[in-house]
Amino acid sequence: MDHLYILWTNADELTFDKMVAMYAKNALLKQWWKEVTLIIWGSTARLAGTSEPVQHKLLELRDAGVHLSACKACADSLGVTAALEGLGIEVKYWGEPLTALLKNDEKLITI
Repeated sequence: MDHLYILWTNADELTFDKMVAMYAKNALLKQWWKEVTLIIWGSTARLAGTSEPVQHKLLELRDAGVHLSACKACADSLGVTAALEGLGIEVKYWGEPLTALLKNDEKLITI
């Protein structure tokens, strides 16, 4: 139970920079968690697929060891699947996996 999942649904760039990215990166670097997975869901898929500053920060997170994954249904409907995959972000359907995380009482924060 040393795996943190961050469900990122708030497409505000400042929230991403000053909370999501900051905590995800420091959680690994400072060994607060052994694993961190950032789940990109909803309008954040568009932000991640189109904003160069956000993409740069996502690559920093990936390089720090954060696992990046995006909701395929969201990415497809927003037309950013190829852009996210081009950044090395896993794109998959997250409905069932998220339900399993919740039912298994995994560590999940939603922003």
